[in-house]
Amino acid sequence: MRPHEDIERAMDVHGSTVWRVCVLYFRASADAQDAFQDTMVKYALADAVAFNDEEHRKAWLIRVATNTCKDMLKAASRAHVPFDEGACAERLVSSDAETQPASFSSEVVDAMRNLADPPRTPLYLSLYEGYTAPEIARMVDAPVNTVYSWIARGKTLLKEALS
Repeated sequence: MRPHEDIERAMDVHGSTVWRVCVLYFRASADAQDAFQDTMVKYALADAVAFNDEEHRKAWLIRVATNTCKDMLKAASRAHVPFDEGACAERLVSSDAETQPASFSSEVVDAMRNLADPPRTPLYLSLYEGYTAPEIARMVDAPVNTVYSWIARGKTLLKEALS
């Protein structure tokens, strides 16, 4: 396990980035918090992983957060929820701004959440994290031109959704 100083430093430096990735995938704050916590636990337990620099650490955390969120969504889609419970659960979700942070009700965040993945993750990495297409291509293990296409398609879909 990594030393607690290393974990705290990673949370201080990259925690907001990991949090934004988690919020991008989930409407409920509790789900985003679970994904964030799972990501940081995976970081703490990945003491065999060596990082070249802070950008490499950040890219690793983003990738792990993305995969964690996707895994949680897949698991949730497999869960059997009786119709009545699902209908009741929807009524229990608060739309009160006091109980739901603004980041969860943002029109842009909602539009990003509604995008398929890809182009959601490459577009997020480009727009919010400032990565270039070649850097994203290395992170997601895809050809550079494909990443350019995903980003362009994502921007078009995002623009349509916000119009």
